[in-house]
Amino acid sequence: MAGRVGIAKSELVAQALEREIRQGHFAHGDQLESEGNLMQRFSVSRNTVRRGLDILSRRGLIRTRTGIGSFVTYGGATIDSALGWTVGLTDSEGQVETRVLGIRRGSCDQADAFLGEPGNYLCIDRLRYCRRENVGISLERSRLPWRDGFATWLRGGLVGGSLSRSLNEIGLVAASGEEIASVVPALAPVDAAVMGRSPGEPVLRLQRLTRMQDGGVLEYVDSHLDPLRFGLRMSF
Repeated sequence: MAGRVGIAKSELVAQALEREIRQGHFAHGDQLESEGNLMQRFSVSRNTVRRGLDILSRRGLIRTRTGIGSFVTYGGATIDSALGWTVGLTDSEGQVETRVLGIRRGSCDQADAFLGEPGNYLCIDRLRYCRRENVGISLERSRLPWRDGFATWLRGGLVGGSLSRSLNEIGLVAASGEEIASVVPALAPVDAAVMGRSPGEPVLRLQRLTRMQDGGVLEYVDSHLDPLRFGLRMSF
């Protein structure tokens, strides 16, 4: 197995097996190939295979029984986003919770670049975290042009922990928007540390801009998403 630049061979082994598990090649309870077979298949050492299996174990996809083998523990749960990501993820079998990492008032170079002018923002960073797999599945950085009504959130937090509910309570509603999807080929170390993932993993990037009825910007969001859980679907 020829490793891609910046990605350990053990991570490549884990990614290949994770794709097969999530795509249904293995059912819950199925036993993976033996370490010897995996060594041959990926042309790597036993230690590399074991590190790859350990990565899958930490993500909650397998359990390894010493002297017996590794067994799939992923049940193929899907995420229903009909009521929004927060509700869909929280109610999913994967036991996904939302963690607010920080709320502050300040500047943001990425938002400035996207919007084309410098601004003063309410900055909210959130992590969607799967407790079962012990890994972050989305890292979201929301930037809202500052309004006086946001000041109470700096002191007391969001209403019920929900940004949409907080906005609704002060009469701010999204009327239109646009999204841009792209791929980040290698997760930056700082983002990997926050998400509990390996540096160098590829992630899906989603940039979303929502506007109010009068055309004013309500929110700019830059998200990094687990590409095996999130995707882009278009109707035409």
